[in-house]
Amino acid sequence: MIVGIDVGTTSVKGLLLDESAQIIRTAEVPHQLFTPYPGFAEEDPEAWWEGTKNVVKILLQGLNSKIHAIGIAGMVPALVISRQGYPLRYSIQQNDARAIDEITIFKKHFGDEWLFNKTGATWNQQVLAPKLLWLLKHEPEVLKEADWISGSYEYITFRLTGVRYSEINWALESGLYDFKRRTWISELLEFLGLSQELFAPVRFPYEIVGEVTNQAAQNTGLPAGTPVIAGSADHIAAALAAGLLASGEALLKFGAAGDFLYISSDFSPIPELFIDLHDVPSLYVLNGCMATSGSLIRWFRDQFRSGLDFADLDKEAEKVLPGADGVVVLPYFLGEKTPIHDPQARGTILGLVLSHTPAHLYRALLEGVAYAFRHHVEVLEAKGYKIERIFVADGGAKSPLWRRITASVLNRPVEYLAQGERGSCYGVAFLAGMAVKLWDISDLRRQIISVTEPEKNWAVIYQELYEIFRTLYPRLKDLYPRLRNVYA
Repeated sequence: MIVGIDVGTTSVKGLLLDESAQIIRTAEVPHQLFTPYPGFAEEDPEAWWEGTKNVVKILLQGLNSKIHAIGIAGMVPALVISRQGYPLRYSIQQNDARAIDEITIFKKHFGDEWLFNKTGATWNQQVLAPKLLWLLKHEPEVLKEADWISGSYEYITFRLTGVRYSEINWALESGLYDFKRRTWISELLEFLGLSQELFAPVRFPYEIVGEVTNQAAQNTGLPAGTPVIAGSADHIAAALAAGLLASGEALLKFGAAGDFLYISSDFSPIPELFIDLHDVPSLYVLNGCMATSGSLIRWFRDQFRSGLDFADLDKEAEKVLPGADGVVVLPYFLGEKTPIHDPQARGTILGLVLSHTPAHLYRALLEGVAYAFRHHVEVLEAKGYKIERIFVADGGAKSPLWRRITASVLNRPVEYLAQGERGSCYGVAFLAGMAVKLWDISDLRRQIISVTEPEKNWAVIYQELYEIFRTLYPRLKDLYPRLRNVYA
């Protein structure tokens, strides 16, 4: 059997695959995202490790079959700072938006073009140098004590194997790694006053980096000596699980964050988006990440409609006309990453009147996320890329209403993938199985549950409201910093 683990924003998930790559057992253990101040997003890496141990114990309970390999996926680029294998503070998450002033410093000192030419990234809330500078200003003792800087899945793999490394996509998305030269960028490390020794050798997702140690075997129940691969960025593992293997295919992931993934055969970065290596060699993934998607819907329910499940909220929203009777939402409730790269952006609701109800606002939130996905599609197509097919997946895609809204906003069909549990866990487990020769990429299968066509009358309304959506942010972006300064 193969074990796949995903260290996610709200939980550690895991699954077991049998020798034919079929899922035979799943498990999930929740953990907490800490947001103590505006823009902050932190988690406890020790909670990830406890979650991993408990997930594995659930997966293995009562089973005697041999475990052939293990793969870990996780959020990228989460920032874990440790000494001798133990975290010195909570992780700073990829959607953390605290380092606003520090981003400005790097923009002025190095410039976006300089960074883009080396990494394919620009100075934004995703890259790590501004967050490290924030730590140097506010918690200098942490970096003085540190002996390793890593990501989420590298940290968990270290707890299993005792091996330190940096997976290639964590390195690339960190903004600290020169992809062309395959080296850590000395100018940035010197600017920060950090040693290159803090960063481990870079490995590819499918490489076996180590084996389960005796100590980890005692902690988890995994057999000592089991091979563990370098693992994968969660969104890239999800692209593999979705069967995205052809140039021109795109996936919209309605998770806690919103991911837009597009397969390309070329390493051709776009400033508005991110770029990663596919888990399959010779392919790349142009991608975007919206800071909120499902987390925004959960926030609405917990704050305003507690006690209802999402199906109930959908039923209420289905009675509301498309366009939510003139309500338009900018879904930037945790700043925004792609494509605007503005950590100071804020959630904005336009058009409220006294006749509106919670159902109107809920529908407007669903529509706002769909508008944001369309923005990504337009950015990509403006660069000359052609999208042949669009798939949707993850928890939010279970909603028929959200699928209908999305197809109509995009004005093209969306294909709902029958992933079930086949997300990042499945992708990284399948990759681990490839690493130990249990199967190859030709064995990967995907199943489409349904195709949702755009509704013509909805599409007409959404076209007009989308134009308002695109107008809103440019008009408001200078006001958002003023809001922040009031409480600075």
